[in-house]
Amino acid sequence: MPSPDALRRYAELLVQIGVNLPEGGKLQVNSPLEAAPLAREIVRAAYRAGALAAEVRYGDTELARALYEEGREEALDYVPPQVPSEGLAKIADGWAFLSLTGSDPDALAGLDAGRIARHSKTLGLANKPVSEKMMAFEAAWSIGAFATPAWARKVFPEFPEAEATEALWEAIFQVSRADQPDPVAAWQAHIARLGAVRDALNGAEFSAVHLKTRLGTDLTVGLAPGHIWAGVEDQTASGHRIIPNLPTDEVFTAPDPARVSGVAVASKPLSVRGSVIEGIRMRFEEGRVVEASAQSGEDVLQALLDTDEGARRLGEIALVEGNAPVAQTGRLFYNTLFDENAASHIALGRAYSFNLRAGGGNDSLIHVDWMIGTADADVDGLSATGERTPLMRAGRWVIGV
Repeated sequence: MPSPDALRRYAELLVQIGVNLPEGGKLQVNSPLEAAPLAREIVRAAYRAGALAAEVRYGDTELARALYEEGREEALDYVPPQVPSEGLAKIADGWAFLSLTGSDPDALAGLDAGRIARHSKTLGLANKPVSEKMMAFEAAWSIGAFATPAWARKVFPEFPEAEATEALWEAIFQVSRADQPDPVAAWQAHIARLGAVRDALNGAEFSAVHLKTRLGTDLTVGLAPGHIWAGVEDQTASGHRIIPNLPTDEVFTAPDPARVSGVAVASKPLSVRGSVIEGIRMRFEEGRVVEASAQSGEDVLQALLDTDEGARRLGEIALVEGNAPVAQTGRLFYNTLFDENAASHIALGRAYSFNLRAGGGNDSLIHVDWMIGTADADVDGLSATGERTPLMRAGRWVIGV
């Protein structure tokens, strides 16, 4: 466990930079049981910021295992009605939401992928009205992390548990810039630099982007008409500034779901639904996945693709420099919040409405990011007439910097 002072400073960063909680605001913290020490510090930070209310909702992956191992079929299809209704009521009442990630990446490994997929789809359908409002930024939200021993053992398997947990905390503070002398100033500088890249991409109005890596990715992603590049910071519908993820080093937008072609090869394993999928390879034609394979976890991958029709199309294309702070750690975190900020990536499923001026993006119950970028990646922007503009060379920005 980090020192009380370090944990307090990290909590302050999540409250002040992440959700940017205003005086009189209300905050719900969604936390694994193991993250209780950080959740408590966040509540204290919220009240120091002048919060009217701050509360914590705890989750337990062991309860999920109990459902999948012991529950009847009917239990997989049940969601208490108060789950979506309470979320909608809180959004309407102006609550902000701060989620902590840090559960065991293998928490659901070995369980029936079909049962997990069935219940995940049930939850997705029930919570769709809530998730749509969240993705439209009708509420302020952000995500941070907590170093649990199970997660730490996965990221630093060569260390004893205590040393691994300490190393993971150091990595969390490093990539979220919480270890800087002035973390707020460090974030302001980062926002300015990556914001300039985002603005340059929006000004160019490309028709498509082309990514190529030595691993075999050769993918052309058409961009939705009226697409908007986003990244680093966002604004809620009421104009409130937030940083949705700490860390965040991506600039991303919405693909045209009918104009994706070529091959995408994963550059990192994907941790999803409590399992790890390795060696993903997909081929796209006219926007749709027509071939998909994985070296391990292929049953989980196929279950994801079979969620609904939109699950086989893309909802996001994101570009990340190969020397981003997460990449510099040289570690795989088995956690999308971190790993997606180490490499350029694509997402199967739903597009974010804030990436679209006039609709037209993909729709699905899922949104699953997986990494295809590498340190040698070259990325070009393509005009409507096919003219190429370099965006990245050898994994580094050459536009907007």
